[in-house]
Amino acid sequence: MTYPDQRTDDEWRAVLSKGTEPPGSGKFDKHYPEEGLYTCAGCAAPLYKASHKFSSGCGWPAYFDSIPGAVTRHEDRTLGMTRTEITCSNCGGHLGHVFKGEGFPTPTDERHCVNSVSLNFSLDEKKA
Repeated sequence: MTYPDQRTDDEWRAVLSKGTEPPGSGKFDKHYPEEGLYTCAGCAAPLYKASHKFSSGCGWPAYFDSIPGAVTRHEDRTLGMTRTEITCSNCGGHLGHVFKGEGFPTPTDERHCVNSVSLNFSLDEKKA
């Protein structure tokens, strides 16, 4: 499989090896557009609308929902805990993890905690 963009080893580790970028280091952590679309950095599939994003203060981009069918959930038992990993449904690229029941005032009470390096952004929401 080949990818059209160039990334650092740390960026590829986050996307392909289920790594995590350092908190607060990603370009989309504090990015809050009123409209637009976040897409998979690996395959350009639409993942999240800008309207899904919220400020969680966790150091990574946070979304309360995804575009239907765009994200797949997997049980992750690494690091001595059980979490829910999220991947791109199209290419399988690692996005991050989803957490439930944290009490954020969102419609789903979920936080999709996503690596910025796993995303690109477009103002064009027509792809969704």
